[in-house]
Amino acid sequence: MAVSDKNKQWIILNPVAGKGKALKAFPKIEKFLKKHSRNFEIVFTRGPGDALELVQNLPIAEEDMTVAAGGDGTCNEVVNGLLTHKPPLNKPPLLGLLPVGRGNDFSSTPGIPEDPEKALEILIQRKTRPLDAGFLKGGFFPEGRYFVNGVGIGFDTKVGFEAAKMKRIQSGFAYALGAFLTVMRYEASPELRIRYGGREETLPTAIVSIMNGRRMGGSFFMGPNALLDDGELDICFIRRPPTRLKLINVVLHYTKGTQAECEGTYTGRASAFHLKALKGGMAVHCDGETVCYDGKELEINCVPGALRLAGV
Repeated sequence: MAVSDKNKQWIILNPVAGKGKALKAFPKIEKFLKKHSRNFEIVFTRGPGDALELVQNLPIAEEDMTVAAGGDGTCNEVVNGLLTHKPPLNKPPLLGLLPVGRGNDFSSTPGIPEDPEKALEILIQRKTRPLDAGFLKGGFFPEGRYFVNGVGIGFDTKVGFEAAKMKRIQSGFAYALGAFLTVMRYEASPELRIRYGGREETLPTAIVSIMNGRRMGGSFFMGPNALLDDGELDICFIRRPPTRLKLINVVLHYTKGTQAECEGTYTGRASAFHLKALKGGMAVHCDGETVCYDGKELEINCVPGALRLAGV
């Protein structure tokens, strides 16, 4: 098949993702796309924030596919670059995933395989589906930040901070070890007022998850029933358990996605959320990107069909 100027694939590759796993995948990616006569360009990122700026300024046509080759952090930057493209794209941008990073939580929801060649097979089929995005305002992002997987507040964010320190440990195990350390500290939880879908709850909250995807931290199903294209985000939040043992029990339920069975658990689904810390402050991350360490207020909205996802 002759190479066409149409339908270009922009591969945004983070060479340090997965402790070098992404860079090792580079020859396979290049060989595969050449073999299948694809019109493509591989662009290497140079550091944090670079993928966002690169994508913002690429000459992307409406039917070009922009592929995040890395982990969840690379995906988040590519998404934000696409949705703040200069100039804005006339159609929802087409996003592809090559999950070759340390953490590949988002790609697990649509079932994108971590084997580069199997993932590329999916990409060249160009089957697409609508993909919602979330939009968060607060903390370090008063103007807003997009996400496609989810927002974590409280316990799981602190776990993520601990796991991020363990550079040489595999992602899932690092997150599990971080969870253990955070349980042992058993810090006080902020009292939050949470508004969504016509409901309001005020309580000391240990864990809050607002999810578009289903999984975080490699093996924790924070939004086990979340859908990528329903125009809403799933919320799950838990009243602070009275003892460490009960908190451990809750955390174990998250590994099976059965946390709704635990006492003091609230679940729901809505298109808009408002959270305010009445006492204490919120530790928040958004697709792994730190939003705040001691935040007071967050506004989160779903953007239906913001993107098109290449997938199965």
